[in-house]
Amino acid sequence: MIRIVAVHTAMALVEPLTKLFAEHLPEVKLNHIADDSLIQEVIANNAVTPAVRRRLINYYIAAADSGADVVFNCCSSVGKVAEMGDLIAPVKVFRIDGPMAEKAVRAGKRIGVIATLPTTLEPTVQLLMDKAEEAHVEIEVVEGLAKGAFGADKATHDALIEEEAKTLADKVDVIVLAQGSMAAMEQKLAEMTGKIVLSSPLLGVEGLKAYLKEKGLI
Repeated sequence: MIRIVAVHTAMALVEPLTKLFAEHLPEVKLNHIADDSLIQEVIANNAVTPAVRRRLINYYIAAADSGADVVFNCCSSVGKVAEMGDLIAPVKVFRIDGPMAEKAVRAGKRIGVIATLPTTLEPTVQLLMDKAEEAHVEIEVVEGLAKGAFGADKATHDALIEEEAKTLADKVDVIVLAQGSMAAMEQKLAEMTGKIVLSSPLLGVEGLKAYLKEKGLI
């Protein structure tokens, strides 16, 4: 059986991803490595520190050593570390947000990005620019930071993101939710703004499935 190890910097996506894999990739064995001290260090330093990079690379290698066929990186804030890990680790390191970004640059020229952390906003914008370059398309990115939403209670978190979506709606064709933990708001924001709204968990799992099929692993 093909084995996937999901590497998390927080706990929020462990349960949702377990359910998505059971529904869309029941033929694979899924395990998780979750270390929420990683995102705490990123937030405290407003950057991915060398120590965070080292620990993540070690987790990718440990996942491969444990028998993983693919490592599924689940945090957009550390996306560049995942790309580095893809070069270093003995197995593929697949970014959860890659398929979302690929779809976004095909869906519209003006792309709004909403994040609750600045450390997630910048890497997501950069990923969109990279995917646009790969697709040979021009895009305009409008940034939206829902200040105060991270760590707030659910009602406050959701209300702040909704306000940011309203602010962006008239300026963009597509709205990208930078953090996978925001995925539950995708449908509501789409209905509220009338825009295409994309999040990473489902698209990431679907993209991983396509990759596994392409490689003949499933």
